[in-house]
Amino acid sequence: MNNSLEKQDFDIKAEDLKKSYGNFEALRGVDLSVKNGEFYTLFGPNGAGKTTLTKLLATLTDPTSGKLSVLGIDVKKDVQKIRSTIGVISHDPYLYETLTAFENIKFFGELYGIADINERAQSVIKQVGLESRSNDLVRTFSRGMKQRLTVARAIVHEPKILLLDEPYTGLDQHGAQIFGEMLSQLKKQNRTIIMTTHNIDEGLDLSDRVGILSKGKIVYDSPTSQTDPINFKDLYISKVENS
Repeated sequence: MNNSLEKQDFDIKAEDLKKSYGNFEALRGVDLSVKNGEFYTLFGPNGAGKTTLTKLLATLTDPTSGKLSVLGIDVKKDVQKIRSTIGVISHDPYLYETLTAFENIKFFGELYGIADINERAQSVIKQVGLESRSNDLVRTFSRGMKQRLTVARAIVHEPKILLLDEPYTGLDQHGAQIFGEMLSQLKKQNRTIIMTTHNIDEGLDLSDRVGILSKGKIVYDSPTSQTDPINFKDLYISKVENS
């Protein structure tokens, strides 16, 4: 059994991960292992620590204590190498409103030193279904279109890992459906994906494993195949209230 566990290929591995801001403990000892190509969805109420955990995984902030490795690399040893393997999508698209869709993606691609960036930018814009709006200013885009362009921004450098922090926020039903279909396609590309969300239906539908984060600790972690979708909302409420 131990030998089997040692052979598991974990792209993300966190052990007793803690993060404090002054006297406030945002994360109080998170243990998390996400395998190569796995889609892991983490649910939790506001203030549970989901965004803090995402920032730690993205190397945008340092843990107060504990261990964290990405693709087998200790985050304390080679941050730049790790960042080149990660794409981040959140409720904030982080796009330049006064630039066109193409100019935005080209700009971010150039930051990663991508060769043939013009071709690559057009390719990912087409992939997210915005080819006809490539030369339009982002400020003319709907919320859903901006989120689709955000996906293009996040994958322009072909990252192995995608981190999604509340990506459904602000999307209407149609926008959420399109975004969900895009995530389904990304999942088929053997990317390792970690998503935090309040959207239980979409989260369960897409994921291979689900977790519940409450008060800075993961209080539930299970394969989606062993999670009853009908009773999950009751389970979620129970885990959060009793944590």
